[in-house]
Amino acid sequence: MGELFCFPLKQHIGAKAAPAIVKGDTIVRGQPVAYKGQNDLGANVYSSVSGIVTEVTDEAIYVLADDEQKSDYRKLKADTPLALIEESGLVGLGGAGFPTYAKLNRPFEKDGVVIVNAAECEPILEHNIRAIEQKPEQLVRGLEIAMEVVRAGRGIIAIKEIHEKAVAAINKVLAARNGREITVHLLKDMYPMGEERAVIRECLGTLLGVESLPSEAGAIVINAETTCRIQEAVDLKKPLIDKNMTVAGKLKDDRKQIQVFYDVPLGISVGSMLKRAGGLADDYGELIMGGPFTGKRTSPDAPVIKTTGGIIAAECFPKGPQKIGLLVCACGADQKRLEEIAESLGSEVTGCEFCKQAHPVKAALKCENPGKCPGQVQKVMALKKAGAEAILISNCTDCSNTVMSCAPGLGLPVYHCTDGALRAVNQRIIRKIR
Repeated sequence: MGELFCFPLKQHIGAKAAPAIVKGDTIVRGQPVAYKGQNDLGANVYSSVSGIVTEVTDEAIYVLADDEQKSDYRKLKADTPLALIEESGLVGLGGAGFPTYAKLNRPFEKDGVVIVNAAECEPILEHNIRAIEQKPEQLVRGLEIAMEVVRAGRGIIAIKEIHEKAVAAINKVLAARNGREITVHLLKDMYPMGEERAVIRECLGTLLGVESLPSEAGAIVINAETTCRIQEAVDLKKPLIDKNMTVAGKLKDDRKQIQVFYDVPLGISVGSMLKRAGGLADDYGELIMGGPFTGKRTSPDAPVIKTTGGIIAAECFPKGPQKIGLLVCACGADQKRLEEIAESLGSEVTGCEFCKQAHPVKAALKCENPGKCPGQVQKVMALKKAGAEAILISNCTDCSNTVMSCAPGLGLPVYHCTDGALRAVNQRIIRKIR
């Protein structure tokens, strides 16, 4: 019997898509199963497999995949680049899932720039960089298409300087291309260098306000994989049905703690991806969908969706202190996530403080100046006064340094939201970082 795939109707910012099929339908790979409303901000949903529709609910569509699957797909029908991008169901594949066509449907009047965010900001995740190393020409071509759609005069590929092989591969393509309007901008190796406003600050020298959009800096920022999938939508007329991702952590084969998978069919389960990676180790603390900083706890039954960048089996939770204080950073795990981790540590939360640069914007927090943070002594002392015996933080590189400059001196051990994931792959935990 084939595998069951799940396609949620909402995998993006905006309205849910409406089902286009019914239970019992036989469908093929690349066939639309749900459409966005004509005037809605949203995204179409396609089946990544051929099979039979077993259930249609208000939240998702379930497809029992045929035992044998072909790699071809039903092609898109639109005939212009922007229309193809909209039809494809493409959204931002590295963040919240903002529909890509909506980013590109307002051409610049003058002097616009499209920036490819290839920072691969979260630790452990490697799929974007590995893909660029193998197919740099796809990234450059996707950027060219985006620039053409929005009539941008130039393009920038922003990538961390530590990724020397990927940088060399991009530069080789650009050199053969003989064009000067696309350049590479090297970023420092720190978190959160891939935050959208941090990328604009580093590339253009403009620090946007917490409620400002990139357009205010004359820019559009697109994730690296999204840029590559733009090329597929336009040149190959391929809908968004596959996803690159990293699977890592407490796996049975501890020699392969970090694995990259290309063109994973959307809708596959987390458990199936862990099996592809060789299976889970006998002991692990939690499963995380996403990266160590901003990922969420997940389960083996959960489906891989458009925004899934990673699946991490974290290290077992240690026994935490009886009472713990939370210090929330806009660049990392939110309060709810830290409370979840505290519960798993067996600790009672005695207080919660927020980084002084964290500002509420709609339903989330935004950092005033991502990665360049003030001291945290006042916040740490407040948690100490509230009775905390230790603190759990979600801070960026710079904030973590400031916490470590004061917390140990106050007798407060420090836990970080990324600890379980980083320990699972034997990477250095985030504390004092030079």
